[in-house]
Amino acid sequence: MAYIESIKLSNFRNYESLELSFDKGTNIFYGDNAQGKTNILESVYLCGTSKSHKGSKDKEIIRFDQEESHIRMMVGKDSMTYKIDMHLRKNKAKGVAINGLPIKKARELLGVVNLVFFSPEDLNIIKNGPGERRRFMDAELCQLDKLYLTDLADYNHVLNQRNKLLKDMYRQPELGSTLDVWDMQLVTYGRKIIEKRREFVEALNEIIREIHRNLTGGIENIEVIYEPSVESEELEQSLWRNRDRDLRMKMTSSGPHRDDLMVSVNGIDIRKYGSQGQQRTAALSLKLSEIYLVEKIVHDKPVLLLDDVLSELDSSRQNYLLESIHDIQTMITCTGLDDFISHQFQINKVFHVVAGQVYLPHK
Repeated sequence: MAYIESIKLSNFRNYESLELSFDKGTNIFYGDNAQGKTNILESVYLCGTSKSHKGSKDKEIIRFDQEESHIRMMVGKDSMTYKIDMHLRKNKAKGVAINGLPIKKARELLGVVNLVFFSPEDLNIIKNGPGERRRFMDAELCQLDKLYLTDLADYNHVLNQRNKLLKDMYRQPELGSTLDVWDMQLVTYGRKIIEKRREFVEALNEIIREIHRNLTGGIENIEVIYEPSVESEELEQSLWRNRDRDLRMKMTSSGPHRDDLMVSVNGIDIRKYGSQGQQRTAALSLKLSEIYLVEKIVHDKPVLLLDDVLSELDSSRQNYLLESIHDIQTMITCTGLDDFISHQFQINKVFHVVAGQVYLPHK
């Protein structure tokens, strides 16, 4: 089982310099809002996946008035220690090394440690737009499947090139002869993404049903339904059929970049017709399913990063969440420790975060 031993930050967000070592169990960061608690969780997620959970660009993460930032994270796994070094620069691609050896592709980083990040925004995944639900699929699939990460990056690159060409053709119609080349590449990568997403949703459904039944006391049955913009075998035909429209709109109108997930509870589409309580409970079920998917597919337990989520849940859902995570390394941010004490929850290490400084309070 992989766990994070320590992290060292330099010029990361509001931290000029910070070094922390973690417990294999539950690590709690408490303090007032806007002190830098979330930044610690973000640094862990970024170092393990090469991406910010918020989608922030590297230059936004580097401390104000600085040119670069460093993260060093030590990961214990199978009686070995892995050292991940990440170097963020304002106007260049990030540099990553594992045990001192630079890596060329982000996918080489995946699999060292699996991470599940859960923030209050995730509770709105059902009621927000399709982009949020695609991000949920992609974030998990990229960790579970190294090839998916590459296919998705290639698809997005080709999509951007095709959209740029559609804009350029408005003034230079003769460029149209190259559109077929981009279309064929889009079809190649797009089909792989659609198939992988379909398999992912099937695996998700096997896990989420029981979690959701437990969360709702057995009164709700949940199903996640994949809604591709176009089926994989019809993607090529769809691009051809929509070409005139794409030229008018100057953008690609069909493909996996327009996919969605429908979440059905007792046969009702809760994106449109669910109560806020139903939507938030379904979102919690989705996030908890991520933990079990990692265990099932890569046979490892993930590290769970919980960013101020407990304050958003009622006591029964808090209890269910806390009971679900007792045997995995967890990092939790919160404004106070009362909830944990009242639940008699096992806390292994406590950090007090105040204005970019982290203290270990005396017990």
